[in-house]
Amino acid sequence: MRKLLGLLALLTLVVSCSDDTINDSDFVAGGTFTNSNIRVVQIDTMNVETYTMKFDSLVTSQAGRMLIGKYLDPVFGAVKSASYVELLPNSYSIDSEAEYDSIGFFLTYDAYYYNDTLKSNTIHIKELSELLEPADGSNFYNTSKVAYSEEDLGSITYTPRPLGTDSLFIKLSDTLGLGIFDQLQQKDITNTEEFKDYFHGLTFQPGEDDDGSIVGFDFSTSVMRMYYSIPGADSRTLFTANFAINTASSPIPFFNKMSVVETNEYLTKITDSEVVPNTSVTGNQSFVQSGIGYTTKIELTNLKTLFDIPGQGTLLNAVLKIKPVAGSYSDELALRDNLSVYIVDQNNDLSEQLVGTDNAAIQATLNLDGQEFNDIYYEIPLTTYIEGILTTERDADYAIVLLPEDYNSTVDRFVLMGTEGSDQGVKLELTYAIYDEDE
Repeated sequence: MRKLLGLLALLTLVVSCSDDTINDSDFVAGGTFTNSNIRVVQIDTMNVETYTMKFDSLVTSQAGRMLIGKYLDPVFGAVKSASYVELLPNSYSIDSEAEYDSIGFFLTYDAYYYNDTLKSNTIHIKELSELLEPADGSNFYNTSKVAYSEEDLGSITYTPRPLGTDSLFIKLSDTLGLGIFDQLQQKDITNTEEFKDYFHGLTFQPGEDDDGSIVGFDFSTSVMRMYYSIPGADSRTLFTANFAINTASSPIPFFNKMSVVETNEYLTKITDSEVVPNTSVTGNQSFVQSGIGYTTKIELTNLKTLFDIPGQGTLLNAVLKIKPVAGSYSDELALRDNLSVYIVDQNNDLSEQLVGTDNAAIQATLNLDGQEFNDIYYEIPLTTYIEGILTTERDADYAIVLLPEDYNSTVDRFVLMGTEGSDQGVKLELTYAIYDEDE
């Protein structure tokens, strides 16, 4: 093996074949390798199929970010995210001499945003009308439903500054504040369960007419704060009571509900993970959208035809290239530098994240080297993955999917080219060594 690798390191000949059927006539080397009888060929005609699929739901209660906002996407439609939280006080005791002042909510930016932050957003804070408990007993999802009062406890229209250090403060109803204050001061509430029964939590809803951005707020530092004071002989002593998101319960009573309406003609037909249309019927394009659950599924269907090549063969390298659709991205709807790559099973359920020989996660990396010529694509190293397929005995369909990093706490979206046409929007490039051809 070491001898073979040493010989391969000296080879520079790369031949591109141009026929879907692999046979000996495809590889005309134009020369021979004295003594070694080794040829290296590059194959870029393997069959690749791409699809759009949609996960039935995504767990969003494990995210560390509140996502609030709404914008109108020219491809995906009206994209919306709202947060639901349960809060607990830092103390169940308020001095009997204390007097209530006010209450409000501080939202701390966490630097994530998507779409146009130059436009204003509106946030409506409303009180939950039922306990924040997961329907399945274990997790909340982007599709979970919890009832809330239609009346605003507070609202704000603001221009997002997601990279700034200031918090966003929203004044809340004094009716809410006085009610909680009295319950604690009179010791009608003295523990967590009594507080949760009295006050179920809050939801943060975007404005229905908003077309701005979806903004991330830090889960751990955002807090509801009550102000009160105790009068003295000459002055008043000021106090605060903080009500933070409950992180002591399991599962954490928090989630982001993300949805999209008025989407395009192709996505409206993808209602669950059982509907997986090929790009040949979705305008030669596939779709990815985190938070909502759309993903591009990729199948490599005829890899084992490599065994039809006479002689022994060794896979040296494998790279999949897939291009974003021109005009589908912009400064506001940005392409991310990397996408995560996962393996899905035959039921289209996530199986595991794809890793290389060093167990490091494989990523689809944005290549901008040809940006001047509008030649932009994601490239995915698949050598280890394909070697695994080639060495298994069973002949089955294998599939990977592309998802943005932190796909359950972002709303990033992408439109990728399909396999049809002359633009080669999706291409698998294999570098393959053939030796012992005459044996």
